[in-house]
Amino acid sequence: MKKRITYSEHPTRATRRAHSMGDKAFRSYDTSAINPRKHAVPATIFAIVLLLAALAGGWWWFNNHFEGLPFAEEQGDIAHGVDVPIVIPEGATVADIGRTLKNGQLISTVDEFTKAVKAKGVEADLKPGVYSILGGTSLNDIISLLVAGPEATTFTIPEGLTVARTAAAVEEAYEGRITAKEFIELASNAEAYKENFPFLEDAYNNSLEGFLFPKTYAKTESDTADSVIRRMLSQYQSEVATLDYSFAQEKGLSPYDVLKLASVVEREAAEDNRATVASVFYNRMDQDMPLQSDATVAYLVDGDPTPEDLEIESPYNTYLNRGLPAGPICSPGLAVLQAVCAPEETPYLYFYFTPNEDGTMNYAFSETYDEHQDAIAEDVPAEAAE
Repeated sequence: MKKRITYSEHPTRATRRAHSMGDKAFRSYDTSAINPRKHAVPATIFAIVLLLAALAGGWWWFNNHFEGLPFAEEQGDIAHGVDVPIVIPEGATVADIGRTLKNGQLISTVDEFTKAVKAKGVEADLKPGVYSILGGTSLNDIISLLVAGPEATTFTIPEGLTVARTAAAVEEAYEGRITAKEFIELASNAEAYKENFPFLEDAYNNSLEGFLFPKTYAKTESDTADSVIRRMLSQYQSEVATLDYSFAQEKGLSPYDVLKLASVVEREAAEDNRATVASVFYNRMDQDMPLQSDATVAYLVDGDPTPEDLEIESPYNTYLNRGLPAGPICSPGLAVLQAVCAPEETPYLYFYFTPNEDGTMNYAFSETYDEHQDAIAEDVPAEAAE
């Protein structure tokens, strides 16, 4: 397939946040109906039982009356990788900020937070503003974020970026403290992350391509290339846990296949027709037709493909090979993954698009090749055909 579009500069779209704040479910067990048998208990054993009961009672009382235990690096209850929006108003005290963080389940106790802030001597340095803090961020890193201020605490990875472009965005966000080179080196070794992220088991060519989830991330002074990658993988894990893979599985696709197809749709579709574009590729696969996506060849050559590029032998060339590319060609967003999991039901086998004057794309979908050619002849030059 061919398109009139510059794949190397595909317009990016706003990233999405996943805000999920689940209530905890607690269960209490009624043991009042348990009647122990009466036995003569030696005085020594009885005394030990009383002592243990007293210790347990003391521990309960201590836990419920003293929030500020010195076990400082405990984290809140919000799931790791989940974004929590936090607003710190002007004039907020350290205790006020602690309560806000506690309500957001980012810290365990208010007293723990206030003690850590005082120990660092930064009570007057916590800045007001709107923050986006990831669940699982350590107490020290949260304090560093609040000291740095809201404008310097986040960076955004847009949808549709490759590992290389993600690495460049990270290097820019961290002003070179994390380099693109070291980021790419780590992202080229999926094996190192499989123990914590089993979904990487089938990662093609040992690459994290496709798995570095696009969104806005918190930035801290302690971040490294490894910690940033792990945060992105954790976010991917959280996001895809919401997907219903049943349709794709009926089509014989694995979750990794869904990621691969979604990466193609991310590069091919507009915001309002993702599910329709996904249906075209499903219909092609159902009829054992090649996907013929220029986007996969553009990934291969890292630029707009020429007619000669379409003849390159590669597992990413969907003109020469049927089925999906060997691996993802970018990191798709949640909306595209959802579209691939629940595509429209259409008879379309073809589509093409051309740019409008306002920068959007004009799409045309067709059921047959003749209809496709007729539509092209009416509206656009033949070389823009999909």
